[in-house]
Amino acid sequence: MVNRKELRPEASPQAAYGAHLRRMREERSWTQEDLAEPMGCSSQHISALETGRKSPTLPFSRRADQVFGLTGSKESFEREWRDMRHGVLLEGFPEYVGYESRAVEIRLFEIGIVPGLLQTPEYARVLANSAVKRGAITPEQADERVAFLEARQATLEREQPPMVFVVMDESCIHRPIGGAEVMAAQLERLVEFTDRPNVLLQIAPYAIGERRTFDLPVYLLTLADRAVAGYTESQAQGHFDRQTTSVVPLLTAYHQLQAASLSPADSVALIQEVRKGTS
Repeated sequence: MVNRKELRPEASPQAAYGAHLRRMREERSWTQEDLAEPMGCSSQHISALETGRKSPTLPFSRRADQVFGLTGSKESFEREWRDMRHGVLLEGFPEYVGYESRAVEIRLFEIGIVPGLLQTPEYARVLANSAVKRGAITPEQADERVAFLEARQATLEREQPPMVFVVMDESCIHRPIGGAEVMAAQLERLVEFTDRPNVLLQIAPYAIGERRTFDLPVYLLTLADRAVAGYTESQAQGHFDRQTTSVVPLLTAYHQLQAASLSPADSVALIQEVRKGTS
């Protein structure tokens, strides 16, 4: 082929994305013009993406998934874009977030820190800056992490927001993050959050002991078609799962945890009691 530029997908994530785009196109024997038409762009734009001269966008990636029939698959361009954009996140989490934004029910369990969807900007910034001080991420990545969280929280403000179930280990409200002022504002945010009609928040108190069914953070989603998905993580590894056979047992354990936790009213009372101690 005349003027065909050899690609080096190992050079960078952007180069790998371009090589992936070319491979998908050529497997279908499409020219750049053939792909440009359904993508709603020019063949020059396709060429620039394939050769790494332009960076892909989220809308382009989602459209490419539709055109190539890759939506939700392991070869998804959206998944690759999220991995590029949020490389500081654990494996599987960007994919999880893609589904979280479309879920009709979200179930969260967290230990030690307030779940991201419920964090104030100040609380989130303290956590990100702490990671910078430890050398785990760069200041630029900290900014991306906070911006990414803000984008996730926007899903709770959509016209038809999901039903959100939250169970927090008691450690989440006792662990001081960012000093008394930041922590007091965060606890107040939790109380305000419980006023929403689509939210049910419970505290799993220390007293339940061995009845706490999870030892690691767990996030569970129910989609519009009633399909389920789950995300679990350790300190260094995340795992996204859409297999019903493995997610349903997590749902059962979540329901058991809810039964052992404080009622929503008692949970709010405990949060308010702890908040008084931070004032």
